Amino acid sequence: MSAAVRRSFASLEIRNYRLYFGGQVVSLAGNWMQIVAELWLVLLLTGSGVAVGLATALQFSGILLFGAIGGALADRFDKRKLLMISQTGMAVPATVLFALTALGAVEAWMVFAVIALRGLVLAVDNPARQAFVIEIVGPDRVVNAVSLNSVLVHSARIVGPAIAGVIIALWGVAPCFGLNALSFAAMLVALVKMNPARIQRPHPDRERGNIRQALRHIAGRAELRVPLLLMLVLSTVGFNFQVVIPLLADKVFDGQVSAYSLLMVAMGLGSITGALTVGTRSVVSRELITFAAIGFGVTALLAAAAPTLPLEMLSLALLGVCSVTFAAGINSGLQLAAAPEMRGRVMAVYSIVFLGSTVVGGPITGWLGEAVSPRAPLIAAGVAGLAVAAGAFVAWSDRYPGLPAAAGAPATGELPEMPVEPITGEMPLRAPAEEPAPRRVAARVRDAHPIRSAARRLRGDGRDQPRSARRERSARR
Repeated sequence: MSAAVRRSFASLEIRNYRLYFGGQVVSLAGNWMQIVAELWLVLLLTGSGVAVGLATALQFSGILLFGAIGGALADRFDKRKLLMISQTGMAVPATVLFALTALGAVEAWMVFAVIALRGLVLAVDNPARQAFVIEIVGPDRVVNAVSLNSVLVHSARIVGPAIAGVIIALWGVAPCFGLNALSFAAMLVALVKMNPARIQRPHPDRERGNIRQALRHIAGRAELRVPLLLMLVLSTVGFNFQVVIPLLADKVFDGQVSAYSLLMVAMGLGSITGALTVGTRSVVSRELITFAAIGFGVTALLAAAAPTLPLEMLSLALLGVCSVTFAAGINSGLQLAAAPEMRGRVMAVYSIVFLGSTVVGGPITGWLGEAVSPRAPLIAAGVAGLAVAAGAFVAWSDRYPGLPAAAGAPATGELPEMPVEPITGEMPLRAPAEEPAPRRVAARVRDAHPIRSAARRLRGDGRDQPRSARRERSARR
């Protein structure tokens, strides 16, 4: 096995992470089956792209409204036990939707209500899962673990829709919901079997006002603030694939379930490729994030122009590579830069930005795809990607030297230590700020005046040197 391949899967050497990884594979595959079935059911019941966008937005409305509280809970309580509760709660909406569809009593408003209920549970589950990863693997492997989590999500995006497409074509949407309800058992078993002693849990933060404290922590640190702003823009406009792909399948490629599954699979394959590529790196540089944003913009515009299904699949695969590279870079950088006791809340803000922004972007994308063209949202995504790349270039240019050069450099929140002289062991003096050139010239002209020179020589009190020379000597002392 090559060194690059070993680096791609380094986190799997840790038993707790292997359990977590295996449980997530089953649970996320079932979750994607439910997402595909929900959106397809909404499209069948309403025939509206706006309704599909609304359904997508409701999935993440809980994170938008209550994600910060979920992050505070993740920082306060044991994340493993919190995930046991949230994963059990995620099975309830799936069971309810299975019963409604199996009995033939389902209506559009019921689907919306169940999706919103699942979103409330997700407000706790998602921040806890995001912040739990670094506790399992430690800071040295967090970039790799985040990349493998992206592989999980996008592998589930391939397997889930593929299975859902077959099940929907043969038996309808109801079995998808039932299988998802059962899939959460795998994650619960994995959490129970983990060794708690091997989990690096920080000291819990139980102070009041801790959400405001986390917001101040983010606002005061460029290595947290800038990536979150970039993610906010691109996720709101560009990361609405759950709305775009059903519209493309329905209105451009003759409404075939197979076209829907093929487009989802193509994008998932590209996303896995990008995740494995990022996983070989120990740090994710700001340059890589900027180039990923450029690639996102270009490939989204190519997808908007693709005339056939094979070309659309190729374009979406490339878009998947760029999107997961950008998102994984931002995610791992935030986990490393955040203070350990703040990590749950910082990742809650990331979840709000990454997923909660869909509440705004989803319905707008659905309206744009229905009122203008199914390809119009991809054009908007392409423009947003290029704009984010330009913003990243400006924010991370030399005019802002305080920003970290790589997203993988952990921040301590302390001031950097001053160098110590090797011989004396004393702190070196700071060099005085150099005066502007016009002022230096004026001082030399003034010091060269013959009357001033004669007065200095007559005083003989050590002030016989020009003022500029005395200032330099004083600074050296």
